[in-house]
This record gives sequence, structure tokens and C-alpha cells, in this order.
Amino acid sequence: MKKLALTFICALCFGMAHAQYDNWAVGFKLGEPTGVNIRKYFNNIHAIDVTIGTYGGILGNDRKYRGDNGLYKNTGLSLQMHYLWHTPLFNSEAVHVYYGLGGQINNRRSYPKRLNGDYEKNLTLGGSVLGGFEYYIPDNRISVFLEGGTYVELLRKPFFFSPNISAGLRFNL
Repeated sequence: MKKLALTFICALCFGMAHAQYDNWAVGFKLGEPTGVNIRKYFNNIHAIDVTIGTYGGILGNDRKYRGDNGLYKNTGLSLQMHYLWHTPLFNSEAVHVYYGLGGQINNRRSYPKRLNGDYEKNLTLGGSVLGGFEYYIPDNRISVFLEGGTYVELLRKPFFFSPNISAGLRFNL
């Protein structure tokens, strides 16, 4: 998981062209998932948002899934990435609204009933949607955000739904 995350970050940092209006933001997100957040803006319209951290701790780490009525019982590592569209709200430069689509990879333990209390490590993959509001503090490089969405697992436990709700702050470079 660490190698995959480092490879992805290097590709994101070194493989993109820089346009006149490009900038970066780095921050911290608390919620589902919780972790370090990196955002790359393009042409004041699009952005790529990446969060590396943990998943499954804030909204409860005992989560039932379909299939053999098993549980996810712990917090796992997570890599989340979204392609976003963002725009000023009511033509205000201080408040932006954004929405987008992406994916998420998690590494968690699952406790299926067939294993009678034992666990198996699972690398899970799914799609997610995200929407939120971001407030840029005037005369400052800091912004605060509130966002929500959903994660739908495709690999390991298909159609396991989980809300993604988080808030945090970013330092805009």
C-alpha cells in the first residue's frame, strides 16, 4: 500500500503540466477518510484531490457488509482520489462549491462468519462521489472545507456503501 501511494504521489507531482493558473493546496482532513489532503488546481475550474490516511474509524469501525454477514472491525489505510469541478458560489471569490467522481483503495481486516472469529486482510477498491464547500479566508492562504459523499465498494464486498463526511483545512501554495 505504501509503495502504491508513493508511486501515485510521484506521478501526480512530476507528471502534470503547469498552466498559468495552476496552484497546489496541502492540508488535513478529519472524518471519513481522515488524513493528509493534497489538491492540485487546474485553470480555476478543475482539480485533482488526493487523501492518504485512515478509513473506518470516525463513523464506526464495526461495519456490517453483505454476503456472509461479516464485519469490518478496524480502521484501515486508505488512498482516495477525485477529479473535481469547482466554481465560486454566487460569484464570491471567498466561497467555492465543488463536486466530483473518483475512487478509493482501502486496506482493512474483515471478519467473515465463515472464519469463526478469525480475520482476513482485504485490499478493497471502490468508486466514490464527493461534493463540498470551501471558504478561503480573506488575505490569507488558509481555506477551510466541509464535504460529503459516498463510497461504494466494488472489489471484495460489492455494494458495501459507506458515507464519506469530512471537514478540514488547507494551506494554499
